[in-house]
Amino acid sequence: MIYFSFVVPAVEHHHHQRIIIPNKCGEKLVGILHQSGTTTDLVILCHGFQCSKDTNLILNLAVALENAQISSFRFDFSGNGESEGLFQFGNFSTEVDDLHAVIQHFRESNRVIRAIVGHSKGILICLLI
Repeated sequence: MIYFSFVVPAVEHHHHQRIIIPNKCGEKLVGILHQSGTTTDLVILCHGFQCSKDTNLILNLAVALENAQISSFRFDFSGNGESEGLFQFGNFSTEVDDLHAVIQHFRESNRVIRAIVGHSKGILICLLI
């Protein structure tokens, strides 16, 4: 017989909030705010090509930031995941506009964006900001 033992670290209660942000074309961008701690600091997480905010890498990064008491926001670019719009190969300008909409939303909410992190194509979008 095989027994498995798991150690689950104690994690403080964190607040997750689904947020919908309109982009320049009026499409709804869907994201999850991982509110951690009491600061207004925020890290924005951008997924890669044909991925979503729920890709393991992005989700694991959000959880790791939470555990470090750093708030983050992960979202789907238009045409990906839960966000509205049509998926278009290589549509960098639309995704840059989407990221601008997210940044503007949080700046208007008095958040301080400390970093924008991308994976795969998401890195390119970050560099084009």
